[in-house]
Amino acid sequence: VSQLIETLRVLPHEIVLILDEDDDPRSGRSAATISELPLADITAPTANGLRTMVKRLQDVVLGLLALLLALPIMLVTMVAIKLDSPGPIFFRQRRHGFNNEEIMVWKFRSMRTEFSDASARQQVQPGDHRVTRVGRFIRMMSIDELPQIFNVLAGQMSLVGPRPHAIGMRTGDVESAQLVSEYAHRHRIKPGMTGWAAINGSRGPLNTREDVERRVALDVEYIRRQSLWLDLWIMLLTIPVLVGDTKAIR
Repeated sequence: VSQLIETLRVLPHEIVLILDEDDDPRSGRSAATISELPLADITAPTANGLRTMVKRLQDVVLGLLALLLALPIMLVTMVAIKLDSPGPIFFRQRRHGFNNEEIMVWKFRSMRTEFSDASARQQVQPGDHRVTRVGRFIRMMSIDELPQIFNVLAGQMSLVGPRPHAIGMRTGDVESAQLVSEYAHRHRIKPGMTGWAAINGSRGPLNTREDVERRVALDVEYIRRQSLWLDLWIMLLTIPVLVGDTKAIR
């Protein structure tokens, strides 16, 4: 039972255990009898209804404000990408969303079209030849992530949460999701444009098992601590932290 509960903990649902005092496995029970048995709450939902509503309101209001502020930067970026290299302005990638559902995430294209890697089988490394000149700058400033505001407004993402990883993303020769047993815990809430891991140095490629473990640990810590005030604090720190960290590979 403990192993089963631990396996189910990754799901964003409440787990309830039926306390059956009858030890005889041969005894049959009707649905009516089962419904009268006592229940034990093992886990609680990730967030209550009020918290979910407040977070969605926060995403819509602040997301619209962010879109208005970012619009001039986005327009300049679109022109720069078009002039820099042939290909589309935007890059779309399938990523893990809430409850491990597949979502399509939007980004500004930062790589040469012929080297597009939709499954992130090869994560970006220092001096990566696949990245364009404009792409190098917008990745360094995280401008390539701005189109994800539309994912937030559409309800697929939140402003704050675990960063969405590409489906099939690999760390070395192994799929990243296979390296850490708690990996799926990241999907108990919507993914975010920024998050607790992002402002604590866990950004960019995950090259080792230790990198994946640290990212997952920070994401799980955020899920346990999440609140309106923590979200506002993370958003406040995001720009100075990302701009000030010149060593991160993005």
